[in-house]
Amino acid sequence: MTLHRNSRKYHKWLMLFVGLQFIVWSASGTYMVLMDIDYIHGDSFVAAKKQSLKPEKVQYSFRQLLAEHAQAKNIELGFMLKQAVYRFSLNKEKVIISAKDGQQLSPINKSLATEIAKQNYAHKNAVISSVQLITAEPPRELSTRHLPVWRIDFDHFASPSFYISANSAQLVTKRHSFWRIFDWMFAFHVMDYIDESPDNKLLLIVSVLAFIASIFGLVLTYYRLAPAQNKRNKGKSRRVKLSQSKSRERAANEKTE
Repeated sequence: MTLHRNSRKYHKWLMLFVGLQFIVWSASGTYMVLMDIDYIHGDSFVAAKKQSLKPEKVQYSFRQLLAEHAQAKNIELGFMLKQAVYRFSLNKEKVIISAKDGQQLSPINKSLATEIAKQNYAHKNAVISSVQLITAEPPRELSTRHLPVWRIDFDHFASPSFYISANSAQLVTKRHSFWRIFDWMFAFHVMDYIDESPDNKLLLIVSVLAFIASIFGLVLTYYRLAPAQNKRNKGKSRRVKLSQSKSRERAANEKTE
């Protein structure tokens, strides 16, 4: 009985402490399981692009680039809209130059960023609701390593946002309303509301307390079910004794006769 009383007391107080987090885990886990992860990643909002680079579009040679930008690193040849460009790192910053004449094209302006966002957007006749240049203090959904970026918001049910790097003119990330909700759900699920890391002490402590509360709950379940089992056993024992008593009475009567 002492174990029963202590289990009830500790289970009550522990569940009072961790019970709300149980609800949060259930709600956030349900949302993350039900949502299609491919849709959450926003890949359906990005158009599939296939562009072939013809030799005549590259008139500014790789040798000329190295002659003028000797410190260039991670050099890539690609496209910006329909124009062939070189992208490379210079003094820890991304730089774009034209593959036609070597003219520097970065950082890109608002008009060019808007065109790049429209080109990358999967839905035709895209309507842009707002355009913003972010150079400092980015929103929670954007890493500071991407700065400076142009944020282009589209007028769509999911309110998608494309982040176009001002230096590389590339789509660095995308977000939409359901992804933002997913981020918050994940943060509440792992109990890290800043870095969203599942490796944190708060989650460990609450998980251990929840486990202990579950053990006490199992003890209470045993004591709840045990009396019913004892009653059934006692009932069976009475029926057996009654049956044996009747058998002895019949045997005695038969002897008397």
